[in-house]
Amino acid sequence: MILRAEARPAADVRRFTRAVRWVHRTTALLMGVCVVTASFLYVPEFAQLVGRRELVVRVHEWAGLALPVPVLAGLVSRAFRADLGHLNRFGPHDRRWLRAALRRDKRRESRPAAKFNAGQKVYASWIAGATLVMLGTGLLMWFTHLTPIMWRTSATFVHDWLALTIGVVLAGHIGMALGDPEARRGMRTGSVSREWAEREHRLWRP
Repeated sequence: MILRAEARPAADVRRFTRAVRWVHRTTALLMGVCVVTASFLYVPEFAQLVGRRELVVRVHEWAGLALPVPVLAGLVSRAFRADLGHLNRFGPHDRRWLRAALRRDKRRESRPAAKFNAGQKVYASWIAGATLVMLGTGLLMWFTHLTPIMWRTSATFVHDWLALTIGVVLAGHIGMALGDPEARRGMRTGSVSREWAEREHRLWRP
């Protein structure tokens, strides 16, 4: 009589497909170009380091215009659309996660999460909305002949201050990523350890 060995769980689980990782990396690259060129345009100490301001302006404009392209291209991927569905869906566990975050309660049992936690969902929604606002105000500033001066002035005010806010939020996002090597591995290779997935995203069923 032959006894079959009990199947052992895989050491790693698949978290992101290649298409999802491509969208994230390309969007991050374009966003980085926008932030760096904006700093050269608006921070006097950085502005002194570049001599071709007109070129920096054009790079900034085209990088900003291209920013939504990776996401739109990613929509052809079923896995990417599924991840967007996860990000757009809030449940009772997400509200519990946010309440725990506001109370600075770091116990894992107080912060239940599915594939994405509530903080990641809030960040994704905010950065998507901010990108659309930046695109709209940037176009108003680019095509100056299409709108009255009051519109352009208002667009410039919103664009500049929202850019500063985006810089702060992105710094926080990068800081969170630096503090979680396993999450970075998931975005880099597509896989994470099963132990990490069960600990940090225990409601996720890969």
